[in-house]
Amino acid sequence: MKNPIVKKLKFTQAEKSWVLYDVANSAFILIIVTTIMPIFFKDIASKGIADAISTANWGFANAFASLVLAIMAPLIGTIADFQGMKKRFFIFFLLMGVIFTLFLTTVTQGSWLLCLTIFVFARIGYSGANLFYDAFLVDVTEKKRMDWISSCGYAWGYIGGAVPFIVVIGLVIYGMSAGGSGAIPVFSAKAAFVIVAVWWATLSVPMLKNVHQVYYIPKAPNPLKESILRLHTTFKEIRKYKNAFLFLLAYFFYIDGVNTIITMATAYGRDIGLGISMLIVVILMIQIVAFPFTLIYGKLAKRFSTRPLLFVGITVYVFITLISFFLPSMPSHGIKVALFWILAFFVATSQGGIQALSRSYFGKLIPPERSAEFFGFYNIFGKFATITGPFLMGVITRLSGHSKYGILSILVLFILGGWVLKKVDLR
Repeated sequence: MKNPIVKKLKFTQAEKSWVLYDVANSAFILIIVTTIMPIFFKDIASKGIADAISTANWGFANAFASLVLAIMAPLIGTIADFQGMKKRFFIFFLLMGVIFTLFLTTVTQGSWLLCLTIFVFARIGYSGANLFYDAFLVDVTEKKRMDWISSCGYAWGYIGGAVPFIVVIGLVIYGMSAGGSGAIPVFSAKAAFVIVAVWWATLSVPMLKNVHQVYYIPKAPNPLKESILRLHTTFKEIRKYKNAFLFLLAYFFYIDGVNTIITMATAYGRDIGLGISMLIVVILMIQIVAFPFTLIYGKLAKRFSTRPLLFVGITVYVFITLISFFLPSMPSHGIKVALFWILAFFVATSQGGIQALSRSYFGKLIPPERSAEFFGFYNIFGKFATITGPFLMGVITRLSGHSKYGILSILVLFILGGWVLKKVDLR
């Protein structure tokens, strides 16, 4: 006899396949962007370069990757709304991300510029595929289930992404114990790049087979010209979509802070003297704790509505930013470690929830047949956010010589985001 709760929450094949893609791509963001790649870049590719300089270079590379896609997003999103085009764009960027992730295995010690160049292409592939993945949300589920399905995507992405992460941890720990060095083993890091590419490609197959473009605009004789005209019309009629664009402005500010913390956290941890093993275990804890908390956000959004839960997430991140600033000034290494664990726990409670509910909240504000166009704007605001945050942190870190002042600079982004979000009305 089936559990009535399970029956009530049963997923369609399209919903399951869509959620599974979050499990697929989470390996890239967790292992490449957040954990192994920043450590590999600082310890191997940037060998001999000062910590503050390598941290700043990492921030600049992430900013540049975001800038490239942000420039393209509105136009390619608008073109993708034509019948049959959304999945073609998705496949193109998926292949780009997987292939350039494999190319990271060619990086050698000291070749920091080559490392960043390959990483930029891999990140563009990841982010481009995500643009169209997000846009498929309106095609796979109905509006009243968007908060829950979006939250499930992030939640299962966290717990599912922990599987390849644990394998990678084993390789890194084994390599460090065998080599007797505090630096990340080159072989272990490159094996991690291969694992990510294979995991990402394999678990993307159900998405490719079972998710289809339900809402679309009929094909036009000249798709490029028609798309430019549609973009022009959208800007002319911006008042018609006032709440969608107000939300995008709020999203730009607060997700800027969230993305900066995700992108720069590992490098920041290295700067305050935390070991590689400690950082890896902390990130694994975040993956596990984030799973139930992201689902809780999805459930609470159904009871209290989405926007109040977004305010909760922003408030948590304000707290995280303030404590991060004072962290390097703690009198002992033990206190720093304890505080870093506390901060990591709070990140785990809200990271998935604020991202999942932002996606579903925006999905409710837009016309479904133009989802790729509007998620193109969602992407451009999100990508410019990932440019300004790491870039701001990179500049302040370079000028001050200490990354704690770069962290403090993103506090204003959460405050501005919350203020603009108050003006958005879903009704």
